[in-house]
Amino acid sequence: MDRWMFYISFLCFFASVLLVLWWKRRNFQMIHRMEKMLDDAIEGTFKEEVFDETKLSRLENRLGEYLAASEVSVKNLAVEKDKIKTLISDISHQTRTPISNLLLYSELLLEEDLQGECLKGALQIRNQAEKLSFLITNLVKLSRLETGILAVNPGPHLLSAMLSDIYKQYQPIAEKKGLKFHVHSVTFGAVFDEKWTGEALGNIVDNAIKYTNSGFVEVSVKPYEMFVSIDVRDTGIGIKEEETTKVFGRFYRGEEVKEENGTGIGLFLARQIISAQGGYIKVSSKPKEGSVFSIFLPI
Repeated sequence: MDRWMFYISFLCFFASVLLVLWWKRRNFQMIHRMEKMLDDAIEGTFKEEVFDETKLSRLENRLGEYLAASEVSVKNLAVEKDKIKTLISDISHQTRTPISNLLLYSELLLEEDLQGECLKGALQIRNQAEKLSFLITNLVKLSRLETGILAVNPGPHLLSAMLSDIYKQYQPIAEKKGLKFHVHSVTFGAVFDEKWTGEALGNIVDNAIKYTNSGFVEVSVKPYEMFVSIDVRDTGIGIKEEETTKVFGRFYRGEEVKEENGTGIGLFLARQIISAQGGYIKVSSKPKEGSVFSIFLPI
């Protein structure tokens, strides 16, 4: 009797071991298949299959359904991006010629001996055409950046070349306003996209000059442990404390600058560019005491 009990116990134990091993192997195979499904989805090669509920778990079925739906969504998104790309290209192409003509004819008008209201009207046409050109250009850039048509590609670069270009571009503008414009030279670098970061820094410098009537605009660089800070300091009109969190909003124009030329998109575009490459922007300002805009780029 004891011997039979021993045999039965041994068989039960052996069967239990086999069952555990079978269960582990089944789970391992299921996890392996799910990992392959995820890998295929990441690589964009996932294909929907007919799953047999007797062979695969319900979880695996649900994952397959989800990935199939995601694959369809990715394809639809790609189609929509192509449509947006075409639309942006059409807008850019269709508006370039009319705006160029407006600028050309306004300049021709201003070469004439105009007086009074006629001169005022010609100046308004030119100013509004320049504003429209700037707005369309920046909207196209922003749309391309947000839809991924144009990508930010940060890499290790020295800052000197970008800062030199900023000085050459904005020194004549500052000098025309009677402002001192100084850009500090540096020998170190950071990780950034040269073209797009130059665009962002240019927007901030352009605002600093535009809203500074006397004094100076200064661009300096300060290295930290994880970041490099590019500080744009001015002696301009400054920003109210309650507006410092709003100035980076799309189309936002502060009460003090609503009458000035501008579109309210420059700082928004700058923040998008810097954020896209792992950096950020801060502002410190007081009304009538100037502002400091700081771009932080990873080292």
